[in-house]
Amino acid sequence: MDTYVVIAIVLLFLCSVICRAGYMLFGDYLPLSESVRRALRFAPAAALTAIIVPEVLPWSAQTGPAFDYRLIAAIVSILVFQWTRSAVMVIVSGMVALWTLMWAIG
Repeated sequence: MDTYVVIAIVLLFLCSVICRAGYMLFGDYLPLSESVRRALRFAPAAALTAIIVPEVLPWSAQTGPAFDYRLIAAIVSILVFQWTRSAVMVIVSGMVALWTLMWAIG
């Protein structure tokens, strides 16, 4: 492996460890304001949205968002979650909906 790649991997590892462990180590000395605490409550939802939306709505610069079977499967999953509140049922219903659509439409 090239030395440059090894150095890059080590530096990225150190950056990740420092960012993740930094607040646990120094959090008592660097208190967060109430507005920052309120904002951080939305971080998991924002991260999940940033991961899911590009997968469900593939975007092209020329045509905009493209229709995909995954959008219908995601809507089915959301409806099942609203009805059951079960994470397992969300996964199962979404995959069954996706596989059924792929089989039926081809």
